[in-house]
Amino acid sequence: MSTRGNTQGVVYVHSSPAAVCPHVEWAISGTLGVRAELRWTAQPAAPGQLRAECAWTGDAGTGGKLVGALRAWPMTRFEVTEEPSPGVDGERFCFAPTLGLWHGRTSANGDVVVGEDQLRTLAAAARAGESFAYGVDEVLGASWDEALEPYRRAGDGAPVTWLHRVG
Repeated sequence: MSTRGNTQGVVYVHSSPAAVCPHVEWAISGTLGVRAELRWTAQPAAPGQLRAECAWTGDAGTGGKLVGALRAWPMTRFEVTEEPSPGVDGERFCFAPTLGLWHGRTSANGDVVVGEDQLRTLAAAARAGESFAYGVDEVLGASWDEALEPYRRAGDGAPVTWLHRVG
């Protein structure tokens, strides 16, 4: 495994139908090159659905690859984080079936980083303060946070599986 650009992150599968869980594990396994055997538990926020999470290590950009693999099952709710590494911003991805995918860059402490160009575009497009505030909320992923929060709370204290990318 290359040591240049190594980073780590977490995959949170907030809810998945039981029949899809093996496919989620295969997607994670295929991306990381190691067998993922997640510990699935009931998701109280969505009766009949399961949840799991796994921490991973790999090269910078692995988080985006994991998201690409997991999007094949649009009925799942998930988040993927990737911590910053030398020369590379951290990232956070959120997926909710009704909203689709949100992506933001993150700082070392996990805050979403909004770039200067994003703010200038928001300011130019905003017709009033309320429209600017709405735009900021969207850039920060507020709708995704609101949609996923009940599923996050249900996972507090859940077991985490560690996976390490090979190759």
